[in-house]
Amino acid sequence: MSESLPPPAGPVSSPFEEALRLARFYTRLPLPALAFEREPFAVPDFDRAAFALPLIGVAVGSLGALVGALAYLAGISTTLSAILCVATMAVITGAFHEDGLADSCDGLFGGTTVERRLEIMKDSRLGTFGAAGLVFSLLIRIFALADLFRLVGPAALLLVIGVAALARPLAMLPALWLPPASSTGLARSVALPGPQRAGVAMGLGAVIALGCGWPAGLLPAVFIGIIATFITLYALSRLASAKLGGYTGDTLGAAEQVAEITLFLVLSAAANGH
Repeated sequence: MSESLPPPAGPVSSPFEEALRLARFYTRLPLPALAFEREPFAVPDFDRAAFALPLIGVAVGSLGALVGALAYLAGISTTLSAILCVATMAVITGAFHEDGLADSCDGLFGGTTVERRLEIMKDSRLGTFGAAGLVFSLLIRIFALADLFRLVGPAALLLVIGVAALARPLAMLPALWLPPASSTGLARSVALPGPQRAGVAMGLGAVIALGCGWPAGLLPAVFIGIIATFITLYALSRLASAKLGGYTGDTLGAAEQVAEITLFLVLSAAANGH
């Protein structure tokens, strides 16, 4: 999340062009520059492309689910199938959100002043808190997904898609609730979604997640998961406000991971209760 950003776009482009830029920003998918794109690798306008956030989640989740499905059908254990699914999504995104979570853990829990915490978060080296946060995030998501494989079978793969589609727009909540913590970096460099367009993206993500939860009989769990995610992201935002004075790009990466963790835990708990 602390990588240097490409130059901002010049002339105003179409929402579809912005969506393609956003897909290149969030993933490592080899998306070629199309003939009609004027600046295909410029920083996307997050506000105008917000509608694409859940769609990018669908793409990432679908590829992860495909690998998980092939492993599951090949007779590989549910745990290993879950590992392969989560690993595939991390590879597709270049561990983009995982990096934000690790940097946030190092900064939020490893510094004594706001300035020092922000400095730590810009450091590319991985500290103890970051390593612990990354390991816990991976383990929770893997074992929750393995539980879902065991309890609802192949329908668990649809839940992967729904979680990926919903977590990305929900991760924008700290940017709606807090000011940027730093005068430089992602928080100041791009136009993040405003309430209206973020709301549209979250609504679309919720519809996709509900559709993916229906075959597993977990529609109520998706609703509960959305509420629980709002609560956990509000807690993360309060922590970022107290420790940093606002949000950073790394905070948003951490928010996506917290959203995925919360949703997977709620879905796993609900499936166990069936």
